[in-house]
Amino acid sequence: MRDRRAVRVPAPVGRAQFEGEAPAVVVVGGGIAGLSAATLLAERGARVVLCERENYLGGRVGGWSTRLADGSEVTMTRGFHAFFRQYYNLRALLKRVDPAGRALVGLPDYPLQHASGHRDGFAGLPTAVPWNALAFLRSSPTFRWRDLPQVNARAALSLLDVSVPRVYEELDGIDAASYLEQIRFPEAAHALAFEVFSRSFFVHPTRMSAAELAVMFHIYFLGSGEGLLFDVAADPFPHGLWEPLGRHLASLGATVCTGVEVRSVQPGEHKRFSVTIGDGSIEADAVVLAADVPGLRTVVGASPALGDAAWREQVGELRTAPRFLVSRYWLDTPVDPDRPGFLGTSGHDLLDNISVLNHYEHEARAWAARTGGAVVELHGYALPSDVDEGSARTRLWEQLTEVYPETKRAAVVDERHELREDCPLFPARGYTRRPAVVTPDDFLVVAGDLVRIDLPVALMERAATTGFAAANHLLQRWGVAGTDLWTVPVEGRVPLLRSVARRWRTL
Repeated sequence: MRDRRAVRVPAPVGRAQFEGEAPAVVVVGGGIAGLSAATLLAERGARVVLCERENYLGGRVGGWSTRLADGSEVTMTRGFHAFFRQYYNLRALLKRVDPAGRALVGLPDYPLQHASGHRDGFAGLPTAVPWNALAFLRSSPTFRWRDLPQVNARAALSLLDVSVPRVYEELDGIDAASYLEQIRFPEAAHALAFEVFSRSFFVHPTRMSAAELAVMFHIYFLGSGEGLLFDVAADPFPHGLWEPLGRHLASLGATVCTGVEVRSVQPGEHKRFSVTIGDGSIEADAVVLAADVPGLRTVVGASPALGDAAWREQVGELRTAPRFLVSRYWLDTPVDPDRPGFLGTSGHDLLDNISVLNHYEHEARAWAARTGGAVVELHGYALPSDVDEGSARTRLWEQLTEVYPETKRAAVVDERHELREDCPLFPARGYTRRPAVVTPDDFLVVAGDLVRIDLPVALMERAATTGFAAANHLLQRWGVAGTDLWTVPVEGRVPLLRSVARRWRTL
């Protein structure tokens, strides 16, 4: 059920399908953004070629097969992802191949734990403000009523009056850490809730825009009626999500190419663009650039005729968040059965969260049932520059044994580690410099979670939303109908609280 206050962004109107010879579109990147754009365009009859440099679809939510030391064939991914209920556009994409909604299953809580012993959760809370906030204050050990007088009410109330895109004008000029210092939340609450949230963008609050943090709280807690609980993939990402979507695209006549890297986009001889792939090229009437930050910068840097100087400078200025490490262990003994499928952590050295995959994922559950063991995954975000991968692995494992002491007696059957540095950075004063969906060329569009769009979306949902928005733009140019977009409310959901917040800001 969609929040009754969710906002619909109407689709471009036009013909239901292309008539006559349909345009050829190359989509660069097979992550969520590229898959969203390719799916909508192919459904309208465009001749789509999707090119993905990896050998699998899904981008940063993709996965691949690997063989363990015990001979088991399993799927490795780049780590846990939460599918929140307010991810309307991502869920619309998945519905194409999962109309019954069986690919995702809900976790009962979103627990957060600090090294001091404080622990919070969101199960059983009302889903909408102000009742969710009041219930959380009443039940939380980190937000104590006696601490409220020290809070800067004027700054804190701004979280109830988030309006997109206005919030970027108000808060993008400072970093999230400075903003939180202004609010003066209790130290435990600051560390447990706010830092955990900001680090889900793979960065420390000192390097993140305060506007992005405020929008995130709006999306997930204060502006949405969907609540903070989320779903997870019941099967590894390739099997349950992206391989079915790839087959769906093929059934629509699209060409899906994996293991194919786009090198540049040049002016075409017979069509508008010539997309260079290896030693060959594909001519296209339009191009969707749905690559990650390094990929986008590489393609644009090798394509001097694309866009204009100002746009190319925007792309060149994009930066990635610091390195993060995903460590997955197949253990010979189980973890306690009451351990949550996912636990967010704070204050535990480099450790940001723990997932027990066999508590929710079918493949991991089958392996654990067959061996009597467990499959555990650790995340460490925003690794310090002076910490090498070996040290990071060791420190994550040590913290696992502190948080879940039963793992001290476990032997490791096998392990896999992914050290990456390709997630977009959203620094203070960066919003207006990020590329938008539309470029100086009406038939060149950009999509992905790195893209600026004036809607309250983030992470996987920003990728899906910008993918559909990119396809909508092209379809509108060709006089073909697009698809509606949905978001949480674009401003605080309670008019009275918005009014109070604005009044306090002017005092």
